[in-house]
Amino acid sequence: MEPKTDFKNPEYYENRELSWIKFDSRVLSEARDKTIPLLERLKFISITSSNLDEFFMVRVASLKDMVHANYRKKDIAGMTAQRQLAAVNQATKELVSTQYNTYTRSLVPLLNKEGIYILDAHEELSKEQGEFVDRYFLDNVYPVLTPMAVDASRPFPLIRNKTLNIAAMLSSRQNKEETMFATVQVPGVLPRLVQIPGEEGTMVFILLEQIIERNIEVLFSNYKVLCAYPYRIMRNADLTIDEDEASDLLKEIQNKLKMRQWGEVIRLEIEEKANKKLLKFLKTELNVAEEDVFHIAGPIDLTFLMKLYGMENYEHLCYKPYRPQRVPEIEPGSDIFTSIRKGDIFLHHPYETFDPVVDFIRQASRDPDVLAIKQTLYRVSGNSPIISSLAQAAENGKQVSVLVELKARFDEEHNIVWAKKLEQAGCHVIYGLVGLKTHSKIALVVRREEDGIRRYVHLGTGNYNDSTAKLYTDCGIFTCRESIGEDATAVFNMLSGYSEPRSWNELVLAPYWLRDKFLHLIEREKKHAQQGKEAKITAKMNSLCDQGIIEALYEASAAGVKIDLIVRGICCLRTGIAGVSENITVRSIVGNFLEHSRIFYFKNDGSEEIYMGSADWMPRNLDRRVEIIFPLLDEKLKEKAYHILEVELADNVKARVMQPDGSYEKVDKRGKALVHSQNLFCKEAKEQVPKVHSSGNQRGFIPAEPV
Repeated sequence: MEPKTDFKNPEYYENRELSWIKFDSRVLSEARDKTIPLLERLKFISITSSNLDEFFMVRVASLKDMVHANYRKKDIAGMTAQRQLAAVNQATKELVSTQYNTYTRSLVPLLNKEGIYILDAHEELSKEQGEFVDRYFLDNVYPVLTPMAVDASRPFPLIRNKTLNIAAMLSSRQNKEETMFATVQVPGVLPRLVQIPGEEGTMVFILLEQIIERNIEVLFSNYKVLCAYPYRIMRNADLTIDEDEASDLLKEIQNKLKMRQWGEVIRLEIEEKANKKLLKFLKTELNVAEEDVFHIAGPIDLTFLMKLYGMENYEHLCYKPYRPQRVPEIEPGSDIFTSIRKGDIFLHHPYETFDPVVDFIRQASRDPDVLAIKQTLYRVSGNSPIISSLAQAAENGKQVSVLVELKARFDEEHNIVWAKKLEQAGCHVIYGLVGLKTHSKIALVVRREEDGIRRYVHLGTGNYNDSTAKLYTDCGIFTCRESIGEDATAVFNMLSGYSEPRSWNELVLAPYWLRDKFLHLIEREKKHAQQGKEAKITAKMNSLCDQGIIEALYEASAAGVKIDLIVRGICCLRTGIAGVSENITVRSIVGNFLEHSRIFYFKNDGSEEIYMGSADWMPRNLDRRVEIIFPLLDEKLKEKAYHILEVELADNVKARVMQPDGSYEKVDKRGKALVHSQNLFCKEAKEQVPKVHSSGNQRGFIPAEPV
């Protein structure tokens, strides 16, 4: 008898943090792709930087907290927090090195060829440019600056999280032996990129910190500036909120947000050539260890490159903008409730417009037959039309209940503002649930009609954010099925009160039922395979790092289930392990749109089931959040969802496939028709004819034309 395989073996798992760094490397790979327009490549460099900032403020900060607390428990890959920190430091420094090599050696020369110049040293200025920059400094910058000297009477000031600063080492003109230190914050209220005069047909920019550095002696008129270098720090921004002790969650979060500026410094970025004495001073004052210092070979914080995207007269260096197409079942300007009564409607953003979701709430707010609107909000746009419609609905006398999740990371302040606005308009606002984030995407409209009360429901995989809906790929449905309407009512009763239904018709919710549901569905496929029946799992999500789910997938794979996973970001599952994951493939698609939809397909011996929803296969989604997964009950909707999976599994342009060693490689497309999934979805949305056909349970895929 062969020994039973231990599917919990740490060797079968990838560390979550290192997997995330591989994802950010895939984002960076887009900046290195010579087939992509130049300003698009700059955009991906910028995204790599902003991703890394959030990673440090949350994930690296969390690891440091574990180390400080002497937390010794190992992760699913068998790594302690201390070991993870060391590995993350090495991997991120390699990533940053590649990022700056890409910028300085590849992208800057290409920008120069196009007549775009970003000067990263004020010494490069011509006489005319120097005069312009000096005048700009005196007129616009100098009045805003506050130089901060550090001496016995003036302690080192608070350096705010993520702000760019300049550290200077000074000497007195009277006593040249004595050195002093000072720091000045580069004002975030002024543009980082300043356009200066250049030759005709060129665009020349200089960075704001270079303007300040050039004129820094003006700030310290009685001293000689020995050297000055830009630097930036990252602080621990992971909020810890004791919700059980908080009498007012809104006030508690407001207070905690202020503490972000005082969090432990977890990363110091400084120019590579910085003076050693100055660097030592900063490390001491900021209490930063050498391993947390990043020596930067170029401008600090490359997120400023996003400002170049969309410059006038350089449209040829970007992709042609895509305009989301109409949803075939909904005529613009028509009554949306009439459209939904005709049958369930599938939405695929941003290929199809998000407007029907906005119109759903807008029409409900004005419709005299609508009695109530209930909705969950996690992240919304800066000038949200949905918020305005909800407020209008309350003012029109309708019952409006809105759950605004105050704990949506880095959107806390934003959501507090919206919550107060909705309350002022007369909405019943719920500030999330104690101990749980409400991440589900659901809207319910209760309407009085001739044949009685009817409930209309929108369910989605993405946020109610009309801005990000143009950038994120998400799916959703409209339905007025009674079974889903009853479940939707039960969801909101559970969120607003103490009601918990004994059973659900269609919806599956975390944190109480979802994990068991997924494990049951995976186990069912395993049993089908063992019995020689049709068994297959195809799942698309943002992240996969839950050990229980991965273990179940390993067991199913070992039993012969074919499993295809489309995981954009973190994936702790490893492929190609003999007797464990030989039947599993993992691919990641990084493209012009951010892949965000979650779709789960189970073959079920030919009686196929497809689910969509807000949850990834992560512990936080299954155990610590309110999430909703919903089934597609209409066969036409199933076809559309399966088509998305089918096309993405055929993608050989933007897909990267996980190798047994954990690396990701582009698909070999030699001799094959090119399939660029995002481009194909754009094309199909314009044509309003999905390239899919069906014959019983056998589906076929028509590949895209060469891209």
